[in-house]
Parts: sequence; C-alpha cells; structure tokens
Amino acid sequence: MMKTVKNGFVLLLLLVPLFAVSAAHAGDFDWMHDLSLRARADLSGFRAQLATRFKIGDAQVRVVLDNVANPADAYMVLRLGEMTSRPPRYVLDRYRSEQGKGWGALAKSLGIKPGSSEFKALKQGNDLYGAEDSQGKGHKKDKHKGKGKG
Repeated sequence: MMKTVKNGFVLLLLLVPLFAVSAAHAGDFDWMHDLSLRARADLSGFRAQLATRFKIGDAQVRVVLDNVANPADAYMVLRLGEMTSRPPRYVLDRYRSEQGKGWGALAKSLGIKPGSSEFKALKQGNDLYGAEDSQGKGHKKDKHKGKGKG
C-alpha cells in the first residue's frame, strides 16, 4: 500500500511541470478567447472585418470560419497565411493535421521562429479592432502618468 502511494506521489511530481508548461503556452494566446466572444456577438461584422483586414472575399472567410472551432481560430489561420505567404487552405490543412499542439507549434511548423518579431506579434493579439483590443483589453499608456506631481 505504501509503495502505491509513493509511486502515485512520484508520478504527480513528474506531471506537475507538464501542466505548468501547457498553462504557460496557453497563456500566450489568451486574447483569442475574448476575440471569439466579441466575434460571436456580431458574426457578420466579424466576417466583414476579416474580409477587409485580409483583403479576401466573404466566401473565402466563410470557408475558413466553417472549418475551425472558434472565430479567433479563423483570424489565426488567415494571419498565419499572411505571415508565411501561404493560402488559407494550406494553413487550414495544417491546422487540422496539427490540432491540439497549439498555435505556437503551428506557427513554428510554418516557419515562424519563436522569439521572432512575427511570433511576438502573434502572441500580442489581433489587429482587427484597433490597438486598444490587441490583447482583448484596453492597454493604453497614460502619457501624463507621474508628471506634474510635486
């Protein structure tokens, strides 16, 4: 009985770092949840935003949206296609074949190096709704913060 408890404890100690790594990688793209919520609130507006942003037709946007799990995934498919000069269909095929590995792994497999400016731009957020929404929240710097005191 004691050996079983000890083995279970050792197994738990080995698994904890794996969960921490997964959580850290998931945190890189947390903004996607907010983007999907916003998109679902106005899906036709979101489709129009994607079409305008990526200079593609509504039919192409619909194909991408119909083949991903969440609206933010459609943005990422189109963004990765743009960054790697690949058509959306190619990125969609990779998305399906590598599903579950995460967006960072997919970006890397498409040739975007971790730590590069392109990779950092992906992690930073979307560019559909302006700078205030890059991470799903308003992140504006106050130019006057700390000035004029005294």
